[in-house]
Amino acid sequence: MNGPTSIQIINGADGKPAFVVIPYEEYIAQRRLHDDLIPHDVVSRMVDGATAIRAWREHLGLTQAEVAGHLGITQSAYAQQESSSRPRKATRERIAMALGIRSDQLQL
Repeated sequence: MNGPTSIQIINGADGKPAFVVIPYEEYIAQRRLHDDLIPHDVVSRMVDGATAIRAWREHLGLTQAEVAGHLGITQSAYAQQESSSRPRKATRERIAMALGIRSDQLQL
């Protein structure tokens, strides 16, 4: 099949494929298929001992005070929720909404 394609392969200095360029629409479609994936940074932070909530907050570059403000609670109240190894479902759902992620992404 040598028909036209919207994918471009860019070879490196050694002549071997180094990059693939695809149209943005195809990239977005592929991302939607895999929107349940957890970023490596989040997983690494959890391996280092952070809770899922803390790992996501740090990955997103937010402070505890910022997330607490979105939740309408104090920073110290949020810190207690963030340090919980098994937060309640309702708590996970509220925090996930404040972080802009799905609540099941906090069930790690």
